[in-house]
Amino acid sequence: MYLGIDLGGTRIKISLFAADFTQVAMLTTPTESEKGSQRVMGNLIGSIQQLLSQAQVDAEDLAAAGVGVPGLMDIERGISLFSPNFAQWQDVPIARLIADALGGVPVFIDNDVRVNLFGEWYFGAGRQLKDLVLLTIGTGLGAGVVMEGRVLYGATGSAGEIGHLNMYRRGRPCACGSSGCLGRYVSGRGLIVTAREKIAVTAPGLLQEWLAQGKELTPALLSEAYDKGDRVARETFEETGELLGYGLSSVINLYNPQRIIVGGGVAAAGERLLGPARRIISQHSLEISRRACDLVTAQLGSEAGMIGAAYYASQKLAGTPDYRQS
Repeated sequence: MYLGIDLGGTRIKISLFAADFTQVAMLTTPTESEKGSQRVMGNLIGSIQQLLSQAQVDAEDLAAAGVGVPGLMDIERGISLFSPNFAQWQDVPIARLIADALGGVPVFIDNDVRVNLFGEWYFGAGRQLKDLVLLTIGTGLGAGVVMEGRVLYGATGSAGEIGHLNMYRRGRPCACGSSGCLGRYVSGRGLIVTAREKIAVTAPGLLQEWLAQGKELTPALLSEAYDKGDRVARETFEETGELLGYGLSSVINLYNPQRIIVGGGVAAAGERLLGPARRIISQHSLEISRRACDLVTAQLGSEAGMIGAAYYASQKLAGTPDYRQS
């Protein structure tokens, strides 16, 4: 059996999987990321023990555990070096802490987007493909890349940082130290900033009316306003979708994937966002590469990280973490 863990900034999601990756049990718990690494790891380990108890499974029955973690990490040593989503979080030995609590079960960590990629690649929208790119559009923009049946890591484990493609010479400041990065525009945070900029210079409409009533400006509210014909919402999605299209045109030209999968919470906007992106892709990517590539939404939703982490752990255990099984 395998444990698949998705360590998010808001919630920890844990699933127990049989050897064939059918889900046996699942548990979610608040992360409490603002309370420091000891609290987060306490919540995580306590939740694992609770899940095993509920499923009546002993730790010795586990083959391995996989953990998807946001931020920078030393994958081989199992250490999370830094994550912007967590307070008082530096050089946290996640793998060792979990392994010690489970009596020495092998534990492997990787970037949260890459374990989502493993999930969609092997069990979701990327099945049977050898060249694909996964984008997760949530609070920020993350990505993972598979080329010729192999997940790309790069020299420092940061290959595929599509969210840091530079779109403007002097754009919005980014936490990476640059400015004008794609993720500062194509993301939940970026959508809200763009909408607020447009609200400031646009005649009052439905969206402004809703905000005056105390509603919170969110991507979901923007989608609702879009469907009702609100000008700000429509312009926001059009502009954001076009930027996404320019970014994906570069992705197509650079990686030549068979498929681009778009997941994450903001992907729920669907064609409101992807429609403009498709139009730009049709105009600005290499024709032969474009014809070989389709753009789809993810299939597994919030389950991708857990099953992807479990599958990743199984591959690390077998010594083949970045290749598809035959």
